[in-house]
Amino acid sequence: MIKVLLADDENLIRGALAVLLSMEDDLAVVAQAASGPEALAMGRLHRPDVALLDLQMPGLDGIAVTETLRVDLPTCASVIVTSHARPGYLKRALAAGARGFLPKTVSGQVLADVVRLVHGGGRYVDPELAAEAIAAGDSPLTPREAEVLELAAGGAPVEEIAARVSLSRGTVRNYLSSAAAKLGAVNRHEAVQLARGRGWI
Repeated sequence: MIKVLLADDENLIRGALAVLLSMEDDLAVVAQAASGPEALAMGRLHRPDVALLDLQMPGLDGIAVTETLRVDLPTCASVIVTSHARPGYLKRALAAGARGFLPKTVSGQVLADVVRLVHGGGRYVDPELAAEAIAAGDSPLTPREAEVLELAAGGAPVEEIAARVSLSRGTVRNYLSSAAAKLGAVNRHEAVQLARGRGWI
């Protein structure tokens, strides 16, 4: 029996996935979670074979949970299931150790088959997403540019961003300018939209 942890902050989706997977003779949903920290707690408590993780959850996202589970539970295979299937997220998820990445639009049968595949040591990436990720290329942003741009996404003024990342206001402005130039954006707001659209922040 393959033990599965389900983590999704949307109760309806999580409940529907649990019902779908429970119809499979060889799969058992042993724990459910509505946030990233809860997913880690449930993972440590129930020691699942496979963790199905939503990408965007309160507290910690699915990628951060994947990174921690890889260290805490190396035998647990993590799969990201998301409605935010962007190339940058896919690359970050795989770098974090995810064994699978698929959109929430897949059928219940595909999901069950992916659980079996990753439990057996395989990997699965939705073919369309893989093609998009290859076409999109790598993020041109440095880690610091991405960090500053992400803080700017919340509408924080330069002074606040500077304080949060321990940089001068001038340096923050330079990072924002550089990020906008690399993305071909006219200002930081457009840069945020472009970077978000590709999953780079």
